[in-house]
Amino acid sequence: MSKIRITKQFSFETGHALYGYDGKCKNVHGHSYRLYVTVIGTPISDASNVKYGMVIDFGDLKKIVKEDIVDVFDHATVFNKNTPHVDLAKELQARDHNVLLVDYQPTSEMMVIDFAEKIKQRLPDNIKLHSLRLSETASSFAEWFASDNE
Repeated sequence: MSKIRITKQFSFETGHALYGYDGKCKNVHGHSYRLYVTVIGTPISDASNVKYGMVIDFGDLKKIVKEDIVDVFDHATVFNKNTPHVDLAKELQARDHNVLLVDYQPTSEMMVIDFAEKIKQRLPDNIKLHSLRLSETASSFAEWFASDNE
């Protein structure tokens, strides 16, 4: 049977700051992110299976991405925990803000790598992550492809 790719789009609002950056993004700011998750697999051929004809139920894919990415990053502020931004993070946390401390510079490029690892760990064995596209603005995005990372 043919391999088929399916894609689901997600959206979330996240703030961040890029420590040491030489432009405006060194300041705390936010984006309306759009994440496009594409998986590849063979549609289920067992007619007695309730998921017959599907590569993966869009609802199952939604559950994975929502739990590991959207619910975690939405309306959070992300800082690199290995920078002095950790002091700002502690101040915001003390004021009951949702802050994520990550071990990377929170650029779209690094976030999409993080997201790929999280999603790959949750997919069923017969489904592979094909690609991710993370748009931080209408005209700027980072992409991750499995074929580039084998």
